Amino acid sequence: MAHKDNGYLSAKESRRISRENKKVTDKLEKQYRRKNVPEDEFLTKLDNPDNALEVRDLHTYFFTDMGVVKSVDGISFDVPIGKTVGIVGESGCGKSVTSLSIMQLLQRPQGQIVSGEIRLNTGDKVYDIAKINAQTVQKLRGRYMSMIFQEPMTSLNPVFRIGDQVDEVLQLHFPGVPLDQIKARTIELLNMAGIANAEGVYRMFPHELSGGMRQRVMIAIALACSPRLIIADEPTTALDVTIQAQILDLLRNLKDKINSSIMLITHDLGVIAEMADYVVVMYSGRIVEQGTAEEIFAHPAHPYTIGLMASKPVVGKKIDKLYSIPGKVPNPVNMPDYCYFRDRCEMKLDRCNGEYPCEINISPTHKVSCYRFYDKKEGE
Repeated sequence: MAHKDNGYLSAKESRRISRENKKVTDKLEKQYRRKNVPEDEFLTKLDNPDNALEVRDLHTYFFTDMGVVKSVDGISFDVPIGKTVGIVGESGCGKSVTSLSIMQLLQRPQGQIVSGEIRLNTGDKVYDIAKINAQTVQKLRGRYMSMIFQEPMTSLNPVFRIGDQVDEVLQLHFPGVPLDQIKARTIELLNMAGIANAEGVYRMFPHELSGGMRQRVMIAIALACSPRLIIADEPTTALDVTIQAQILDLLRNLKDKINSSIMLITHDLGVIAEMADYVVVMYSGRIVEQGTAEEIFAHPAHPYTIGLMASKPVVGKKIDKLYSIPGKVPNPVNMPDYCYFRDRCEMKLDRCNGEYPCEINISPTHKVSCYRFYDKKEGE
């Protein structure tokens, strides 16, 4: 824990934190690195069989020399089959860490899933990704769940040709299939992703393609095995507006074609409004509000969601200055035991000085964690 006066740690305190962290991470790593574990240990059941993914009370922490950073601190949400769920929030709120937890791609050993459940529906079985070992997750990653990363240039290997990188995914999950069939499938995937000269691109290196083309290759890799869950982590951030629209249309059409679900992570509310069926709003590692896209956009309940909506430019409305939420995000190492948004909130009440507010149902699908709705809870 940092010294309260100057924010610095002594060397002695830092060593103590490192020792404590190592005890925890060694135990979790040992669990993850186990081999030849019976599959039954990872199997679980869904609350609703119509969901492709269920996340329950997920805690993902980073064990640093400054202390434990609670990047994801007890979140729960569902991704229904065939639907798009948008996760929105400002930088550092835990969106990407949530996706990396689901894919088991956290930067280990510092980053660890400490507790909670991540239930992945593969069709005939349901796996708890939070408890799974490295050996088993390799069989699921790419085959049943895949991810489109934020920056395609760093995700594609610069020394391998495009065709080899797409082929590799198919060869890994479908061993024994002849190479000519795999090449034909790769070219079909590149065509599906909207690449006109698919056979030419098959032989190219990543640096020979534009940003939009590289992102299309990433989509082709993600869709290679027709996964049930596609995680798109800000897939249009590095692209210009016209290419963004094409990529979003492509994702939407391909999702319907293979009947998969999309978990779309973005800070762009325009993208969420266009793509998502359900919206999850995150702030400082917690979900502050979730509901259908219509509920969140038409009736935002949490002050943070209202602030996000107000800070978005509106076409046809002339204003001198865009609204910005005052204050700054609290230090993630020592989070207070009250509403994390309290110190920035322009709607706070006296009762907001209490402990972190619990989740309240405004409607069967609309939930919010805010003291302003406690009267409704008491009246029910």
